[in-house]
Amino acid sequence: MSARKPRLSAPAPVAALLVSMASVQSGAAIAKTLFPIAGAGGVVALRVGFGAMLLCLALRPWRLRVPRDSRRPLLAYGLALGMMNFLFYQALVRLPIGVAVAVEFTGPLTLAVLTSRRAIDFTWVAIAVTGLALLLPLLHRTHVSLPGILFALGAAACWALYIVFGQKVGHHLGPKGVALGSLIAAVLIVPVGLSAAPAVLFSRAVLLPGLAVAALSTALPYSLEMIALARLPTRTFSVLMCLEPAVGALSGLLFLGERLAPTQWSAIGLIIIASAGTATTAGEEIPAPVPD
Repeated sequence: MSARKPRLSAPAPVAALLVSMASVQSGAAIAKTLFPIAGAGGVVALRVGFGAMLLCLALRPWRLRVPRDSRRPLLAYGLALGMMNFLFYQALVRLPIGVAVAVEFTGPLTLAVLTSRRAIDFTWVAIAVTGLALLLPLLHRTHVSLPGILFALGAAACWALYIVFGQKVGHHLGPKGVALGSLIAAVLIVPVGLSAAPAVLFSRAVLLPGLAVAALSTALPYSLEMIALARLPTRTFSVLMCLEPAVGALSGLLFLGERLAPTQWSAIGLIIIASAGTATTAGEEIPAPVPD
């Protein structure tokens, strides 16, 4: 009889996923502290560039042969990844972290609804729209940047595309395809970010935190999510990931002093409920959300 592989206890993959979310949002908080020094474009260039380097060192994608029919999905995946990060950082300049993450979460939510034709999904859509409406600056007195909301919605659309093409890349190329996609994103975003970045971007005071942002937002959460995905059902993974807007809001509060109004907390809560509800009632073919 062959020896059975040891299994992680149930709390272990859940803990790995929670640490992953905390890592991503801590990286976002560090990135936001660098915006006044290096600008959002410069910081996203560091995050995407260093992130691609770390993934390539870990996964060695140069050994992979990419079939011709996988090249277009890989290109689309890399472009979606790059634009998702660029637009999200533009949103972070103008919005609290929790609000930006909550709005961005409407991308996976919309994708899940579009790929599932259950009547209850209209309920989740209505809840999510209500949450978004509470965030619009025209509907309440709390200051929320409308351009910031629009940037976050753009990032949400890119997140949905990232999931669609990421499934195809993962199916045909495996984890090494993620590293190749990150290289494509870096080729797109790094020159744009560097063109608008000040010279201080290349100082040690910015490069070292930039490397930390890449590690916290890319390398560490990717590794932890692989542990969680291997041990958790897709639906459970998706529901737990819906806590990320709340983790982002808490990260903004703890590290940046971003205090949200009750209306904003209510909006984030509604989007979390809608995302969790969609993940719970959708079919197993619905892709799990992944971090930005």
